Amino acid sequence: MASPAKALRPYGLWESPLSPANISKDLRLSDVAWDSDGTLIWLERRPDRAALVLQPADGQAPRDLNSQYSAAGRLGYGGGDFGVGSGWVYFVETVSGRIYRQPTVGGAPAQPITPAFGACACPTPSPDGRWLLFLRSYEERDSLEIVDAEGQQWPQKLVAGDDFYMQPVWHPDSRRIAWIAWNHPNMPWDGAELWLGMLEITANGLPLPTDRVKIAGDKQTSIFQPQFSPDGRYLAYVSDADGWQQLYLYDLASGEHRQLTHQLAEHGLPAWIQGLRTYGFDPGGQRIYVLRNQNHLVSLWQIDLETGDEQRLSVGEGYTHLQQIAVSPHGIALIASGSQTPPRALTLPLPANRRAQPQAARIVRRSSSEEFAPAYYSQPQITQWRSKDGGPVYGLYYPPHHPAYESQGLPPLIVKVHGGPTSQAMASFNNDVQFFTSRGYGVLEVNFRGSTGFGRAYRELLKGNWGVYDVEDAISGAQYLVKEGRADGQRLVILGGSSGGYTVLKALVDNPGFFKAGVCLYGITNQFTLALETHKFEKHYADSLLGALPEAAAVYRERSPIFFAERIRDPLALFQGEEDTVVPRAQSDALAEALRHRGVPHIYHVYPGEGHGFRKPETLAHYYREVERFLLQYVIFA
Repeated sequence: MASPAKALRPYGLWESPLSPANISKDLRLSDVAWDSDGTLIWLERRPDRAALVLQPADGQAPRDLNSQYSAAGRLGYGGGDFGVGSGWVYFVETVSGRIYRQPTVGGAPAQPITPAFGACACPTPSPDGRWLLFLRSYEERDSLEIVDAEGQQWPQKLVAGDDFYMQPVWHPDSRRIAWIAWNHPNMPWDGAELWLGMLEITANGLPLPTDRVKIAGDKQTSIFQPQFSPDGRYLAYVSDADGWQQLYLYDLASGEHRQLTHQLAEHGLPAWIQGLRTYGFDPGGQRIYVLRNQNHLVSLWQIDLETGDEQRLSVGEGYTHLQQIAVSPHGIALIASGSQTPPRALTLPLPANRRAQPQAARIVRRSSSEEFAPAYYSQPQITQWRSKDGGPVYGLYYPPHHPAYESQGLPPLIVKVHGGPTSQAMASFNNDVQFFTSRGYGVLEVNFRGSTGFGRAYRELLKGNWGVYDVEDAISGAQYLVKEGRADGQRLVILGGSSGGYTVLKALVDNPGFFKAGVCLYGITNQFTLALETHKFEKHYADSLLGALPEAAAVYRERSPIFFAERIRDPLALFQGEEDTVVPRAQSDALAEALRHRGVPHIYHVYPGEGHGFRKPETLAHYYREVERFLLQYVIFA
């Protein structure tokens, strides 16, 4: 049967079923973990709270762990929200910051096991079930601490003195631990160290360290996700010592390091939050299952530890982005999505042998109702163009797409700049992109020089060039698509949040008239005040991107849009969270006042109760409605 003819309607005026209300109701799947009996636990961020959900091992219907508490780690940007072991879930309670524990069966209420001070993350129970490792930050001093699993004793510091810690793990003997540490001015992806520590029981009953040794890493080498093998023979970790994030094994007996992966691909992540994982050992310790990020796509691979043989494993059709892998005797669990598939929590049986493929994945949770057919979603085209200096720049282009409409001429283009700036646009499901493509806009997601996913050398190109290369690459990407006949050069828009919002503002300052309009979410306007006011994690982030103060004061001024606001003449939409502690509201207030004073067309919305990133359904619905109206007024009907 022939497909029905499409209606002819101008770009930007297509009627999309992806409404602001629909998008705002989706929940976020953050993490997934196994308990030893096969119980599966995942964290889903709902409008009212972050809820822990249990799927019992016997296959009965999932249920919330409790109806009272919200679970969220509170160090830096969060993460490391919960840990699981021996029939117990340990979680960081959002409001108090205390760690609670609650059994997975029996209906007993959650009980606090740490006092209410500071910010905690990464509750990690020992294999014997007696102890709990966790991280705490109090008065901007971070530490790795331990408490008995019942919380009967006062927690004790195991390690302190470094500026930051992350990803503590236990050896199967419950007497050795490993962790990662790093110090200002580095970010964890700049340089970090992997440490191994021995514990002994003290007179008061708590284990304390007797010896510790650095295993890998330094100020110029990043380390990510240590994990001991189930047989206790190896300590695995990810390092970018060869220029890419590769997987390594450290033999605890011989002290030898062995590199397992050698592809020009990333096997780790920039550790913006705690608790990230990209690999896991099989129960016998003979294989590792690892997520490989290559050319914007994430795939699942199996590596034989004895032979080094690699095999790609099928997760299922349509899944191009995989996260938070967890491996146990009961299978592989992860969060998966694709351009036409919203995120889902999946489980896969372990392959029968090293040459077998896993059986079909089982969907245990969906992040949305999935009421819209895949035909409404645009599929990304992996795109590459040349920067001003002739090097490659990477991106994903989503053409306008709707099963019922077509248009004449060339479409308007939204150039979307990711935050970070140490981050990456991936071929994952993206409601934000699909909102625009289903209305008749093309969207280019730019992985400018400085983005992750393309090796350390590419990422470090942004050092000293923040506010320059990101702007240049956003513009050259738009020019490339215009030259290719895929975008209307008179209807270009730039959109971004956080450091992506900063790129928006710098682009409008440095290239007035190139973009028809800009959309900036909680963007940086003043690099001086950002360095003084932002949270501890990013306090020295700009040292490498711009230079250290006071020596680089001239650069900070040159790269601060607020000092050149008189150059902005293109319409601008500003959105800001009232409680943002990363980019405080005063930054957006100052720019909005400058625009108002000069009569530049703009809108400005401040959302009560929102921080650095919007979460409330009413906020998200309002944001999308306002952006759509803004683009209609200043781009489509202008």
